[in-house]
Parts: sequence; structure tokens; C-alpha cells
Amino acid sequence: MTEEKNMQDDLFFPPVRTTSATSGSEYLSEATSMKNLGGRFLALWSTDHPGRFVCAAFSDAEGLRILRAPVAETSRTFPSITHLFPLASRPERTVRDFTGWTPEGLADTRPWLDHGFWKNAPAGERDYPFVRVEGEGVHEIPVGPVHAGIIEPGHFRFQVVGEKVLRMEERLGYTHKGIRALLRNRPVEDVARLSGRVSGDSAVAYQWALAQAMERATRTFPPERALYLRAVLLERERIANHLGDLGALGNDAGFGFGLVQFGRLKEDLLRNNDRVFAHRYLMDMVVPGGLRENPGKEDISILLEDVRRLQRDVQLLKIIYDEHGGLQDRFSGTGVLDPMLAGDWGLGGVVGRASGQMLDLRHDHPAWPYNRERIPVALSRRGDVGARVQVRFQEIRHSLAFLHTVLTLLPEGPVRTPLRECGSLAEGTGRIEGFRGEVLVWVCLEKGNIVADAYFHDPSWHLWPALERVVPGNLVADFPLINKSFNPSYSGHDL
Repeated sequence: MTEEKNMQDDLFFPPVRTTSATSGSEYLSEATSMKNLGGRFLALWSTDHPGRFVCAAFSDAEGLRILRAPVAETSRTFPSITHLFPLASRPERTVRDFTGWTPEGLADTRPWLDHGFWKNAPAGERDYPFVRVEGEGVHEIPVGPVHAGIIEPGHFRFQVVGEKVLRMEERLGYTHKGIRALLRNRPVEDVARLSGRVSGDSAVAYQWALAQAMERATRTFPPERALYLRAVLLERERIANHLGDLGALGNDAGFGFGLVQFGRLKEDLLRNNDRVFAHRYLMDMVVPGGLRENPGKEDISILLEDVRRLQRDVQLLKIIYDEHGGLQDRFSGTGVLDPMLAGDWGLGGVVGRASGQMLDLRHDHPAWPYNRERIPVALSRRGDVGARVQVRFQEIRHSLAFLHTVLTLLPEGPVRTPLRECGSLAEGTGRIEGFRGEVLVWVCLEKGNIVADAYFHDPSWHLWPALERVVPGNLVADFPLINKSFNPSYSGHDL
């Protein structure tokens, strides 16, 4: 076993430790130690650069930990860690779909992202074997993948008695785009542009995580002003998404006024994004080495005015939501995520924090400037839809206060440093707290800054399984409300 500790400046690059196991048993032993020491499972992916490995990423008090498991040459197998970390099941199934490598010990042998059309799929397996609940009065309701609204495709299979859900199971993969195949052997500029389109509502989070990974790999340090402005972009992205979610949650509970008012606030924010940064959803602004554009004083004034307006209007809407009996009746006690389960699975983001998990990268392992201008962790312990609504309100308030401070203290100077060229094969990782939770990016660069391989991890890999555990016991009619309160991404998950 070999271990590498990257001693990068923690102000720019939160610490990462990489352990390469020499055997499957050593990999299992290390994963077991991570479990016993309270490590949280984050992501799992495969790579053949520079050799055949399965990589598992964990988070602990010291930062990010990556374990590499060698794939057996003859049997093309690797050990499953699902018995230790249940959330590893779907990523391990995906590795098998992509590569044909078999996770030994994994009980669920069904494909995941593969719908029976890929070269590694057994012939004829295109009908997904959903688990069925048997019993008197039990019937099945299929929903999707084509939905009534303009949303991404996903299939949901409900086993119900009357109006009560006994079991809900998902089938995803309909938005698979082959991103990893698209990015290989491309220059960093192409991959940076692609990163903002993995999941369009998280463009800044993905772009920053990729830029951080490339900057770590090449030892490039962006200018201080660029880092402050990256945080401004990230918090504006967070606020825009929370505004949209709060409006949609009001609408799903029969309160159309909320949809209209929060929609108005979000639209004004997006229009000013376009006015200042030339893109409503802030794509292509964050680049390796810094930012594409440097806003001037007039632009900063526009952003500060946004802060003042939103602080006033969001607070008024929060009062209306809090005092609306019909809304609170629908929100309260609906879609409860047990804090014990959230803790065992290590769930972060809005969903985890609404179930008592004090996990936020901006607080736990802050990169610049979050280590200077701290953001409180928004927290609730009820775990229901109402708790997730309140956490969103809290996060908007905290983000607006943060933006006011950062924009007021914004340092002068350039916003871009040329990315240094790596002389040989180099790896880097980036972690950013997006509006759903932790976005993780791993990248492997070859000489000339050509991307040999990369992996993008969306927090929705954790949110979708948690949603399955929350829906049973609720009414079928409450599913849209619960689903919106989680708001997992299809596109970020399917890759």
C-alpha cells in the first residue's frame, strides 16, 4: 500500500490523501477503517489511467480521502464495499455497466445506468426487474419516464395500498450523455466548457470544482480577486436555485402566489447575471486559473443592489409562508428523513442539514475566501418538507449576508493566472459545496494539459436513494411535494 499526502496550500486546496491498495483485501481493510473512524462515503468511479483501478472517495475530519482498488487482471473483479457503505451500490453497478468489471459481494446484480443497449449488458435484459410488493389490495403505479411537465426523464414505480405508498423504486439513466467519453483526450479548455453543462443548474459548482482539480494538478494559484468572485458566482447560483425551489414547493402545496413571487425574484436575479456576466446561468465564467471576465465597479453596484432587494423581499415572503396555515399543514410531517439514517449515510446538502447533519464544505473544509468570510451552517432537525423549506430560507439569508461582505471587501487586481503545464501525468481533485451538496471532480492530466480522464460526482447520487427511503408511508399525492423538496438532478446523476 502506498499513500500520498498532497501538501498544497490549504487556503486554495483543501487537503487530499490518496491511498493505493496493492490487493482487494487491503482495499477492504482500508474501507473498513474509514467506516469505523466515521468516514463518510462520497463517490466511487473507475479509471484506466494510469492503470485499472476503482477509486472510492471518502470525507473525514482531515479532508478528502481517496482509496484505490486494483482490478484483478484475470477475473476483472474488485471488492464491493456496499456492506459497509450502502450508497456505494449504485456507483458499483455503474462501474460494471461501463467497464464490465464485477464488484464481488454486491447483492444487487441489476444494471443501473445501462438500459440493455451497451456492450457489457447481458443479451435481452432491457426490462428492469423492479421489486414487487405482494399482498391483498396492493397495486402498482408506474410514473414516467415521460412526465406531464417540462422536466427531465426518470421512471418511478410505486407499490401502494389505497393512497398510501408501501414502496417506491426509481429507474434512472435516461439522460446519460456519455460525458466521460466526450472529455477524454481533450484540452483543458474544452473540458472546462463541458463541465458547466453536466448539470446546468449547478454550472458554477462544477466549473469551480473542475478548475480547483486542474489547479491542484498543475500547482496553479488563482488571483485573490478571482477566488472572491468565484464565491460570489457560487452564492448567486445557490440563491437562484433556492428561490426556484421555494416557489415550486409553494405551488405543489396549492399556493400559486409563492410560485409567481419567487419566480419573479429568480428571474430578476438571472437577468442581472446576464447583464453583469453575460450568461443567465453563469456558464463559462469560471475557468482554470481564475475567471473569464473581470466585473467593474458599476457591475459590483448592480450585484450589491440585488443583495439589498432580495434581503427585503425574501424576508417578506418567508413571513407569508410561515403564517400560511395551508402550506404549513402540507409541509409539516410530510416526507420525513430520519436523522439517524441521514447520519448513517452521511447525507449533506439541504436534505442532510434539514435532518440534523451539520455538514457544509464552506464550514468544514473551507477554501478561500470561505475561510476568511465564514458562513453559518443552516440547520433543522425535523427532517420533513417544512424543515427543508426552512433550511433553504436560512441559506438564502446567510448567502446574502456573505455576498454583502465579500462584494464590499472585494480586492482589486487581475482575475486570471495562466494554467501551468504539467510535465507528466498528474491528478487533481476539487470539492465545492453546490446548492444540492458536495460536487466532487477528479481529473487526470497528461503532458500538455490534455485530459486523459475525469469524473464528475453530483450529490444526487446520494439524494435519489434517500428519496426512496422517505416516500413510503406517505400518500401518492404527496410525492411531487417530497420530490421537489429533495430536488435531485437527473442529468448530474446520469452523466
